[in-house]
Amino acid sequence: MTCAALLLTAAGLPAAAQGQGRVVRGPEEMPLVLELSSTRDTLPTWRARTDSIAALRASRAAVRDRALRVLVDVKAKQLHVVKGRDTLYAAPVAVGMGRLLEYGGHRWTFATPKGIRTVVGKTAEPKWRPPDWHYAETAREHGLKLARMSPGKAITLADGRQLVVRDGLAGLLLEDGFAPLPVDEHIVFDSTLFIPPLGTVNRRIDGELGGYQLDMGGGYLLHGTPRGESIGTATTHGCVRLREEDIAWLYDRVPVGTKVYIY
Repeated sequence: MTCAALLLTAAGLPAAAQGQGRVVRGPEEMPLVLELSSTRDTLPTWRARTDSIAALRASRAAVRDRALRVLVDVKAKQLHVVKGRDTLYAAPVAVGMGRLLEYGGHRWTFATPKGIRTVVGKTAEPKWRPPDWHYAETAREHGLKLARMSPGKAITLADGRQLVVRDGLAGLLLEDGFAPLPVDEHIVFDSTLFIPPLGTVNRRIDGELGGYQLDMGGGYLLHGTPRGESIGTATTHGCVRLREEDIAWLYDRVPVGTKVYIY
């Protein structure tokens, strides 16, 4: 689930999100989770709340760890970078909205997953390649049907024109040749939104992930955003979104291999 929120507009910025990212030192600045006891071996009884169990396990593991690590408190919408018992950096974040989307026989849950992940890669100036849920969301919002394009397979439209993919571009095959479609617009014909194939220019959006991203695997990212007003809210499709100055700090100082504890 690679995430971004191209269609969503966040409501007002909470007071907690208005402060700047902080570089702090000393155990007195440690997030509350690190004050949890790490000596208890039993977990409380939950009623089918595996997410809560994963959060508790992640918080306990964060207590035991002493290496450089990233902590994400989903409820508080806060991120801390910690080494030993010192908090090196703190910043507000946006997290998953916790909603379910059902469309065309498919289901997507837009939540930030609790548990322990690892930074598996870092990218500057990342390109967003929208997952299928992005098109399903748009189709449902505008009352459109949904169809998928395939390389090498033409789709005949109601007016007789053909929708095709040529050299990584979606376009129309006309009598006088191939006419590429705009790459910054959805492909809509005959009340149908067509999903361009992965790898095409039509399925790449610049700037949506901000200036940097840290990949946590499974399609989940720590990334920037052009929508700073969303920070401090539950509005993403599962990723952890930061302001540009905060993700730049992480990009420069958090190496690949660093553990990320999400609780």
